[in-house]
Amino acid sequence: MATATAQLLEDGWLQGGIGGIMRSAYTAYNDLLSKRDTRMDGWFMMESPLPTTVVCLVYVWLVKVAGPRFMKDRQPYQLKNLIIVYNFLQVLFSMFIFYEFGASGWFNGYSYKCQPVDYSNSEKAHRMLYACYYYYISKFTEFIDTFFFVLRKKNEHISLLHVLHHGIMPLSTWVGLRYTPGGHSTFFGFLNTFVHIVMYFYYMVAAMGPKYQKYIWWKKYVTTLQIVQFVAIFIHAFQLVFRECDYPKAFMWWIGGHACMFFFLFADFYVKAYRQHMAKKTSAASFVKKIVPCFLPAVDESNQLSNGKMNGHANGHANGYANGHANGHANGHANGHANGHANGHVIESASSETADVRSRKPRKEQ
Repeated sequence: MATATAQLLEDGWLQGGIGGIMRSAYTAYNDLLSKRDTRMDGWFMMESPLPTTVVCLVYVWLVKVAGPRFMKDRQPYQLKNLIIVYNFLQVLFSMFIFYEFGASGWFNGYSYKCQPVDYSNSEKAHRMLYACYYYYISKFTEFIDTFFFVLRKKNEHISLLHVLHHGIMPLSTWVGLRYTPGGHSTFFGFLNTFVHIVMYFYYMVAAMGPKYQKYIWWKKYVTTLQIVQFVAIFIHAFQLVFRECDYPKAFMWWIGGHACMFFFLFADFYVKAYRQHMAKKTSAASFVKKIVPCFLPAVDESNQLSNGKMNGHANGHANGYANGHANGHANGHANGHANGHANGHVIESASSETADVRSRKPRKEQ
């Protein structure tokens, strides 16, 4: 590609106008790429942001266009057991990444006030490098959340917040991983994996069915925890505005800006769900379902099935009694009316016949 571009430059194709803009963009891209962390050269999907960008765009197309179209005339797939296993594996993966972030820095000497990036080949620096890469890979495994929604025809859960959150994070993580794989901004991944441990554990238990609901009484705090994490990341990132630190200021703004954006998106989602709850005066359980952005609906369907059976039995019993009573009353009234009318007609006929007989009976002579 570089050879072809050089040839175009020699031939004058990229001089002035649109060509000049393309040339400037290409030069800026090469200049930016030259500042990368070379320790990751040759790693899977690390050579260029293009593969990650393509995967993110394909994800959006699958969950917003191709997936719903594929499921349009199909019945929802029953994936309860698969969802439980997936969430269990996500809990384990998140715990592993959280531990690696801690062991390679945040539990082991990192400063929460200012932490430069260690670009050396030391064992500790390489451990942090791999922790960042595992975190990047986890952003792709999280796509499966949305695929479950599509296959279960839960399109109402595939909101702008959900797609934006999952669609942006891999590319955002690629940028941080390629240029600052360690240091101050890895606090984002460190805290985020802890939140994901809690979230995926909740999803796993919720998917097991209604009898396990008593163990997740804390579910209403899940979204609150998500919002708190973004506040903490925002404060941690932007403290560098007020102190000197050998850390790239551009990535302070990059991470802090992400935290700010997602905070307002989640907060707006929370407020809208709360207002809808208050307007409709729905149950607390229904409100909790609305405020968990990545909620997997398996438990709700189990509850609906269970409640449907109980309500169906209760309503059937009540309706049967009411209908029976009403029908009995109606039938009794109808039967009474019919029987009364019939019996009255028979009696009347009998009386008439008796009267006729009497009228035809010869009188005794006086």
